[in-house]
Amino acid sequence: MKKLFVSLLLLISALSIYAQKDPDRFTGNWMGALDVGATKLRIGLFVTDSAGVFSSYLMSPDQGVMNIEVNKTRISNDSIEIVSKFVAANYKAVINQKGDSLKGIWFQGRKFPLTMAHFDKLPELKRPQEPKKPYPYKEEEVTFTDKKTGITFAGTLTIPQGNKIFPGVVLVTGSGPQNRDEELLGHKPFLVIADYLTRNGIAVLRYDDRGVGKSGGVFSAGTTLDFSQDAEAAFNFLRSDYRIDSMKVGIMGHSEGGMIAPMVAARNKKVAFVVMLAGPGLKGEEILMLQSELIAKADSTPQKEIDINTQLNKKIYAIAIKEKDNKKAADKMHALIEEYWKTLDPEMIKKQNLDKKALMQSISQVLTPWFRYFLESEPSKYLVKVKCPVLAINGSKDLQVPPEQDLAAIKKYLTKAGNKNFTTKEFDGLNHLFQHAKTGSPTEYMDIEETFAPEALEFIGKWIQTLK
Repeated sequence: MKKLFVSLLLLISALSIYAQKDPDRFTGNWMGALDVGATKLRIGLFVTDSAGVFSSYLMSPDQGVMNIEVNKTRISNDSIEIVSKFVAANYKAVINQKGDSLKGIWFQGRKFPLTMAHFDKLPELKRPQEPKKPYPYKEEEVTFTDKKTGITFAGTLTIPQGNKIFPGVVLVTGSGPQNRDEELLGHKPFLVIADYLTRNGIAVLRYDDRGVGKSGGVFSAGTTLDFSQDAEAAFNFLRSDYRIDSMKVGIMGHSEGGMIAPMVAARNKKVAFVVMLAGPGLKGEEILMLQSELIAKADSTPQKEIDINTQLNKKIYAIAIKEKDNKKAADKMHALIEEYWKTLDPEMIKKQNLDKKALMQSISQVLTPWFRYFLESEPSKYLVKVKCPVLAINGSKDLQVPPEQDLAAIKKYLTKAGNKNFTTKEFDGLNHLFQHAKTGSPTEYMDIEETFAPEALEFIGKWIQTLK
């Protein structure tokens, strides 16, 4: 659900083309900021030269994403071009005479002016809640293997001090490739949550998603169902630890992870409890439509533009759901965008820096296995089978998983399941990441110093501790 403008930048293979003239001017560190309307997102570029062969990688420091390789680096005379086909993004720029500035255009769905300057060191973001070592508990690097898939995962297990056995919980990340800390926008929510819970007598296992960090497997081919298998493997591993009370191990998931937790609990009755942090209770397509409209409104997008985009999304999603053949679906979506483009006001295109070619290329994201599965996902199928204790919480300013509709749906399906022990709670003023926010727009996430609201941490901790 973390659908920020540059959050789609992922690790991809590197390819370089050597320069023709004075190429060393381009080597080194560069930094600029994309003005996306309500906020600015910094983009970093690091260019290296190895015997005349150039390579580079991108970084998004405000999102906590570093060492992002690009698939092509082309340098020619005074120009540089960085291309990322996988995310339909590229940057074309010209270096100035002093060699200390790149001025060009960033393409990714829209055209954005982007000027980059040399930098020596990234500015540090203030994240006061991040714990500092030494910790007053045990921290261990662990690995576990899912016997069904053969994938080996790497993670961190934190265990309270003492010789008794402890209740435990597995943390499951939201959508997109995430590391064990669910790191984004310079925040590490799972590090903060794990630290708080472990200090309060609860063991915590958090792990890198498949294909991320030190975990094996390939992330891009997976769906929510596949990721639920990964979470279950983590759950089984935690239960097997001799220091853990195997009868008191639960699963806590954020966003998409909040849907994965009840998926596992529905089929594995050994799950002692479930915590849904802004976990979807509504169908995937409905969630996506709601969040798109709410975020646009929070960013002061004119209602006319919102309506146009809403209708386009509905039609694209309908094709993705109905047409299972990727090529046929892509052809239909391309035709739809051609018609849509004809209806746009030229002033709107200019104002929003829209780029039709990039919009066409972005269709590939809609046709990924994950997106197709999520569109048709129905959490109700799992929630009606969950009998263990459930805690479902949302922030009142969550624009990605709207709290009113979401919590009502979760309550409805758990009641239908005959579940006698569940709690739903809406925290006033918190956003999708459970930060105190002004509007709840994702554009605020990186500017907020708080990582996870203390009152939400306390509520979660006490709820788990009171379970029998």
